[in-house]
Amino acid sequence: MLDKLALIPLMPFLGFLLNGLFGRRLGKTFVSIVGVGTAFASAILGSYATWEYVHTFHDGERHVDVVYQWFLSGGVGTDIAFQLDPLSIVMLMVVTWVGSLIHLYSVGYMHEEDGYFRYFSYLNLFLAMMLILILGSSYLFAFVGWEGVGLCSYLLIGYYYQTDFAPAAGKKAFVVNRIGDFGFLLAMFLMFMAFGSVDFGAVEKGAIGVGPGALVTGICVLMFVGACGKSAQMPLYVWLPDAMAGPTPVSALIHAATMVTAGVYLVVRSNVLFRMSPTAMAIVAFIGALTALFAATIGVAQNDIKKVLAYSTVSQLGFMFIAAGVGAYVAAIFHLVTHAFFKACLFLGSGSVIHAMGGEQDIRKMGGLRKHIPVTHWTFAIATFAIAGFPLAAGFFSKDEILASALATPYFASLGKVVWAMGTVAALFTAFYMYRLYYLTFAGEFRGTHEQEHHLHESPKTMTIPLIVLASLSAVGGLIGIPHLLGHSLHIPHVLEHWLEPVLTKVAGLRDGAFAVAEQPEIIVMAGSTILALAGWWFAKSKYATRGTAADEAFHENMPGLASTWENKYWVDELYDAIVVKPLHGFSTICWKVFDAIIDGLLSLAAYFIAALGDIIRFFQTGNVRNYALMLFLGVVVFIWVYV
Repeated sequence: MLDKLALIPLMPFLGFLLNGLFGRRLGKTFVSIVGVGTAFASAILGSYATWEYVHTFHDGERHVDVVYQWFLSGGVGTDIAFQLDPLSIVMLMVVTWVGSLIHLYSVGYMHEEDGYFRYFSYLNLFLAMMLILILGSSYLFAFVGWEGVGLCSYLLIGYYYQTDFAPAAGKKAFVVNRIGDFGFLLAMFLMFMAFGSVDFGAVEKGAIGVGPGALVTGICVLMFVGACGKSAQMPLYVWLPDAMAGPTPVSALIHAATMVTAGVYLVVRSNVLFRMSPTAMAIVAFIGALTALFAATIGVAQNDIKKVLAYSTVSQLGFMFIAAGVGAYVAAIFHLVTHAFFKACLFLGSGSVIHAMGGEQDIRKMGGLRKHIPVTHWTFAIATFAIAGFPLAAGFFSKDEILASALATPYFASLGKVVWAMGTVAALFTAFYMYRLYYLTFAGEFRGTHEQEHHLHESPKTMTIPLIVLASLSAVGGLIGIPHLLGHSLHIPHVLEHWLEPVLTKVAGLRDGAFAVAEQPEIIVMAGSTILALAGWWFAKSKYATRGTAADEAFHENMPGLASTWENKYWVDELYDAIVVKPLHGFSTICWKVFDAIIDGLLSLAAYFIAALGDIIRFFQTGNVRNYALMLFLGVVVFIWVYV
């Protein structure tokens, strides 16, 4: 398999072709088998390749499998090549296995949809493009997957094309991501100018040779612009909440394990470049902290079950960028992995709730659902426990490592403390809004209609089995990153740190990219996080467990300005509409009605002149030979008269 890595993305791509070409005619059973089967085949092949890699490369070397030469011109070219190293293997396991579970869940959730074959065709293509992104051996080839997931997100978000909101949300995601992608393209141009290549290994060696400087900082900042677009960081986060217009499994795939993690992966993959530029790292850390806090406050006031989780995703991605910005790249990937577990579980759990409620997404019309859908309730509760950061759950270990790393970063002490404080407040908000969501959805009495209550039922096994698996991973997934404090006392290593160490090796003149947090700040952060999680849970429980929506009504009465600000998401979309969309629309209208009219008028005038000239000349083209002979005779007379 190490020499056949192309088979891993080829499997879901084959599913895309089969379902797209034959799915409508061969029926839903065929589509289900092909769609889910090719996804699991990719996961199995990826696992086998990982097993071979572990037994072949003992020091975490980079293995590259060249498929063929993509192009060569003037001595400049690149290959279609896939690579395996510890970082790509972590991403490979997360993307394929979590993605496969989401494919399985989709069989039950989407079975009644008319466009079933189209949905699975797009979903398979999405998985294939994400695998190209993480397995590509160069920035250029990874960019193919980068653009591919952007296209697939547009197709899947706009899946319900008959509506008004879904196509608009798809276009919004597509346009915002193009802004970020422009930054990524410019970064690649600068790389090629500076290092003569965009291969991951060549760029790393070239950067070490060039050393720190303004050029490296420019590359890193532009690359982070691309990451902001794909991973929904300020100010390019606005597409992600609107992406809820797509089917719920799509939200789980985009927001948990694939597309939105691409920006984090890109920054960690480029850790050598970023470690040469403390300025770029400071920008990454501060934007991550600002996004984490900003999105967490918005999540407090949302009433659509998927919108709460969407802003939660934006916030959690901010935590990952905090880790990358302070140099804790292991912590960034650690939280990426645990987030894939509990956020996929939460999104799929919300889909199970929506399925039971007959399509209803407003949590104000829910309540008391734990009695009707117990499997969904318990899996959702475990994932909520994990994201809130309660001890021993997956999110507790990864989030604590991020905050402890910010407090102890060797790159910039003062900014690290600011970032830590912002992240800590965001963690408190996280526990509160997630338990608000939990209590309004599952606790108290049912607030919907009698018809909805009569319709309530647990989801089929194709939906509950992925929920159970993901809930289990949400509970124990943090064990791959046991904190150093506990690890030393229990003699348990930090598995993920040890695994990723070859990718984050020491480079001459640079600090270690996998620095270990001292036990003292780790103890402080662990204790503080536990208190924050308990405080957020207690505050949410006291307000919503028995009072339900009355607590929100009281909040609006007592603090109407703040409540309205959070509920309307700080009016950022309205601000963008006022300062970007409408001026561009007005300018386009002027171009259309004025400049375009002038251009059209000039072209029309030129066409009229040519037509009139043709009409005049036409009188001399009679087709009569005697007329032509007479004209020739007159021409000769004129010639003799003038010249002779």
